[in-house]
Amino acid sequence: MANIRPFRPQDEAQVTRLWQEIFPDDPPHNAPHLVIQQKRLWHPELFFVLEVETELVGTAMAGYDGHRGWLNSIAVKPSHRRCGFGEQLVRHAEIALQRIGCPKVNLQIRDTNTEVAAFYSKLGYRVENLISMGKLLSPGE
Repeated sequence: MANIRPFRPQDEAQVTRLWQEIFPDDPPHNAPHLVIQQKRLWHPELFFVLEVETELVGTAMAGYDGHRGWLNSIAVKPSHRRCGFGEQLVRHAEIALQRIGCPKVNLQIRDTNTEVAAFYSKLGYRVENLISMGKLLSPGE
């Protein structure tokens, strides 16, 4: 039986290992300890973990700026995929965002990740004709 609950500080080591496995190519500014540190300061109630028995096997982070919501770091251990846990995490985050008045949620994935694109498509997400742009505010990363 799966249980989704808020992130707790004692989860950090397990979350770090999971993200390093699932997101091995993330740039330095997405290092797990940095992301966790920032998320604990900004809407920590929108940071979720999924446990099966006592094992942490998934994560979801959501954010809301008052205009749009975002999903980030949806991750499920490979050994626990195709069991519905990813969908449970996404739906849990969507409900949390709806409860605080969020009208729309966005997410970004790498254009080469067709498996993940198919997963989100199945959940009702659609490719939008937009250009995603970003700028690092910390030089040297």
